[in-house]
Amino acid sequence: MTTMQTPRSCDTFCVLPPLTKNNVVIFGKNSDRPQNEVQEVVLSMERVRDSQLKCTYITIEESTKELNRVILSKPAWMWGAEMGANDKNVVIGNEAVWTNNNEGDGDARQKRLLGMDLVRLGLERGNTAEEALDIITSLLEKYGQGGPCSEHDDSHFYHNSFLIADCKEAWVLETSGKLWAAEKITTGYRNISNGLTIGTKIDKHSDGLLEKAMSLGVWDGKGKFNFSNSFSSGGDEKRQKEGERLLKEGTESGLFSVQHMINILRHKESGICRSCDDTFPTQGSQVSLLSATTLNVHWFTATPDPSVSYFKPFVFTPNVQISSHTECPKEAKKEHNLYKLHSEHVVRANNDKISNVLREIEQGCLSEIEDFIERYDQKENSINELDNLMKKCVETEVTLYT
Repeated sequence: MTTMQTPRSCDTFCVLPPLTKNNVVIFGKNSDRPQNEVQEVVLSMERVRDSQLKCTYITIEESTKELNRVILSKPAWMWGAEMGANDKNVVIGNEAVWTNNNEGDGDARQKRLLGMDLVRLGLERGNTAEEALDIITSLLEKYGQGGPCSEHDDSHFYHNSFLIADCKEAWVLETSGKLWAAEKITTGYRNISNGLTIGTKIDKHSDGLLEKAMSLGVWDGKGKFNFSNSFSSGGDEKRQKEGERLLKEGTESGLFSVQHMINILRHKESGICRSCDDTFPTQGSQVSLLSATTLNVHWFTATPDPSVSYFKPFVFTPNVQISSHTECPKEAKKEHNLYKLHSEHVVRANNDKISNVLREIEQGCLSEIEDFIERYDQKENSINELDNLMKKCVETEVTLYT
């Protein structure tokens, strides 16, 4: 019988109106990955397309439709991404989950689509959160999921859950092999942390899910079907509950903001933020502000441990560019320049002075973005002014280290 190691990584959050400042949607994720695995931030605008697309392990049919522009935070060695956003204001983050469906289509050792491949495919092809959900689930049912999720550890494999959001709503998608259930969220808050969480509120699901649950012996057909009770083989309940607690506390004023989400991602005592000396450190972080009426802004660290990293803003503009300092070279070590500099001057040096300067720069940046959005709403400035926003922020950080 195939068994998966208990997942030890990642937390993803979403807060929706009426609990947010200015009634926006705020998304956040910490990506906890194996030690020394570098996470790069890259912008994918377009690619030369053939009828086939090579993902991390397998080749699938390429989409014949126009692809969205996407910004991704991704382990450098794989095709897929841990999290990201597209120019249609859709964001996605995934989680490892542990389920009891581990044979046949559920055997996660087999090289199929990684959950991270599905994140990228959903962003490239989905124009809304629900459309991205439908794309991910159709690909999951067609190709399945599986394969080592670490470059150097073949025993690191799992099924996946996803939090998908846009300006209007969010969806939690949880899977077990090719089976899946999805829950729609239109108000309040939601988080996922390496365990199945969907109970009886199921808004979409794979065809024949209940019958297959009975045939697998995980449900007796009595009472209301509960996805988590049927398929879960455990998870990180502590981080799940801690995340819920932090979201509850942060939303009590009804003015939850980007800063609140950043604070949650930096929370060490809960285990949500993990230092670089952890076996599974937080290798990258993302926060996104989504709105149907104003600018959408995405913040990425591109460096490990958000408590000592600088969240740098990005906005999709017609001529947007990002810095090459966050893109890994095609060589064995796969360390981008910002990662190397941050590791030397912040992580290994344990330099509080530089960490404080980074925090001050970030605070100034958050204020400037808020001011820019206000002026943008009054038509007092142009989005083209933000073409090099993240590029300049990265270069400012590089200059600080050098």
